[in-house]
Amino acid sequence: MNIALDSNGADLPPMPSEAPLEMPVQDFRGPPPKGPKAGFENWRVWLARLIAFGGTAALAVIGFLQMLTAFGDKPTPMQLMLLALFVPTFAWVGFSFCATIVGFLARVPKTPDIPGTARIAVVMPIYHEDATTSIGLLTALAEDLMREGMGERTEIFVLSDTRDPEIAVNETLAVSAAREMSPLPIWYRRRETNEDRKSGNIAEFLRRWGGNYDHMVVLDADSIMSGETIRALSARMEGAPDLALIQTMPVLVGGETIFARLTQFAGRVYGPMIARGVAAWSGNTGNFWGHNAIIRISAFAQCCGLPKLPGKPPFGGSILSHDFVEAAALCRAGWKVRLDYDLRGSYEGCPPTLLDMAARERRWAQGNLQHLGLIGMKGTRAISGAHFAIGVLAFLMSPIWLALILVGLVLSATVLLSTPEYFPNAYQLFPEWPVFDSLRMLWLFITAMALLLLPRFFALFRAWLRPLARNSGGPVHILASALFEIVLSALIAPVQMLTQTRQIYEILRGRDSGWKAQVRAGTVPPWHVVISRHWAHVALGVGTLIVLAEFSPRQLIWLSPILIGLILSPLTSRFSASPVFGRWTRMRGLLVTPEERDPPRVLSEAQAVMRKLPRQQSGNESILRLGKEPELLAWHMALVPVLDERPAAERMDQITAGAKIANAASQTEALGFLNPAEANALVSSRELLREWSQLPI
Repeated sequence: MNIALDSNGADLPPMPSEAPLEMPVQDFRGPPPKGPKAGFENWRVWLARLIAFGGTAALAVIGFLQMLTAFGDKPTPMQLMLLALFVPTFAWVGFSFCATIVGFLARVPKTPDIPGTARIAVVMPIYHEDATTSIGLLTALAEDLMREGMGERTEIFVLSDTRDPEIAVNETLAVSAAREMSPLPIWYRRRETNEDRKSGNIAEFLRRWGGNYDHMVVLDADSIMSGETIRALSARMEGAPDLALIQTMPVLVGGETIFARLTQFAGRVYGPMIARGVAAWSGNTGNFWGHNAIIRISAFAQCCGLPKLPGKPPFGGSILSHDFVEAAALCRAGWKVRLDYDLRGSYEGCPPTLLDMAARERRWAQGNLQHLGLIGMKGTRAISGAHFAIGVLAFLMSPIWLALILVGLVLSATVLLSTPEYFPNAYQLFPEWPVFDSLRMLWLFITAMALLLLPRFFALFRAWLRPLARNSGGPVHILASALFEIVLSALIAPVQMLTQTRQIYEILRGRDSGWKAQVRAGTVPPWHVVISRHWAHVALGVGTLIVLAEFSPRQLIWLSPILIGLILSPLTSRFSASPVFGRWTRMRGLLVTPEERDPPRVLSEAQAVMRKLPRQQSGNESILRLGKEPELLAWHMALVPVLDERPAAERMDQITAGAKIANAASQTEALGFLNPAEANALVSSRELLREWSQLPI
């Protein structure tokens, strides 16, 4: 259903007419819903899997045998512990290598030349976001979709879970202004409750309005896709009736701090090669990353009504990393899920600072550990289980790596501080010499480093052969940027190792991550914040340095990158969050991406739109503007739904807010009387807004 915009976008209702769609809650212990019959993968996919997983297994066996040989015929218990930690670490590095090099087996998806007829809903769930940025992106997308000839079958939805009343008003004012500029309908809905977070937000939309549409494009609050890419995705889905989801590989854009630019550059240079490898071995059993993807609504509604996990958080309750689960649920029913790595018109923002990244990873860690209880859901495809396992190991490898280092240090200390016993038996004729093949250990270390770094240099060489190098400042600049990225990543890696280890410990102790808004535009953290977050890292680094310098200086050669990263962590964390240093790197041609030199049209137009949208306010300023400017009040009230009469027990905040407003002498005094829940009730009720707006300013 498409409703033509009239002269004033604010005259539209908040949402179109409802078209309910059944979306049953799944029982993952029971059989999956009946979907299309899953076909066999082609030989390329099977060969890619053989190389990726078989190669990893072979490397793990080789690493095991070589390490065992280095310890001799009678390894000590501490050596066996080191061996048990080394093998998964070596295998993990080996998998990153094998899973990347199989990219040459990936098939390039083709877009069928067919007239598109599918009705498309572009949905953006938001929660306490900068409304100007999010709505600006959607307004620019609306223009792009019109240019692609998709205006008659595409509509845009802003699905808000915001609880803060001030931010909620910012959203409605931005949407109202965008409606007057947009050639496509921009609908807005703010939920009364935040049940099941983002997945619940999408599910409620589908259950109430999903019947109006065939495909759904899901965006994050800081992500966007070009109209051309959405048209290609929709055509590919229309051309394959058994295809339920196509995930794109988003390009990171908009980074200003060094940390963001570092992440952005690494994703742009190494990301395409990694994505091609994942596409090669995933085949039609791909994964979902939660946004920048197109979904067949009928399949998603059939298979992806998520249940609550048994028990309490962090392992029970709402599924946090719902995207992995939704992809697995589609695949177990026979639907195809694919990563189309070739489409470049897909963009998203990147975390601005190391501390902001750590906050995001805390929730991701909890969500991935929840998957341990879902790997065995009935009908799960083996590759879906592999996606779950890879997600879990991505976080568990940090404590494993830390344990490996600690056991190695204890083993070294044992050798240094103990007196060897060469004749343990009284009548022994020949001594028992301790066995430790240091040369073999050195070669294992070199091999591990080669497996870790070779994919980066392969990707760098690939970039030199493509326009990417020319558009990023030339081969010299891209090489210098890559070396800069490797050095800075090496400094950050030990800090992330300890941070993720602490996060795993907190989760195992039962601490829930909660649901906090993501920070999109960071600021330089003050020194007291940096020191409070990193003092333990510095203490550990300095303490280890002193001990090793005294008892085993040779160990410093191998551990110096880790120790330097820990000791410098406050400086790295603070200065990598600086936009000033970010601009400094750009001026010298470092960490530059093609999207910076030649911004995509949809992003350039979004910046122009953002300058025209209402300025975001803080405190109670936006709410007070409603009382001063009747036009803005009308815009906001147009996006407030008319609620059905509910029992008094369910609207106590509204009742108490009304009483306080009735006893206030001015709008400002009334706002001062209201607590946050009552202020939220005010901006959510047309009746209360009318009463409040009649008070003197």
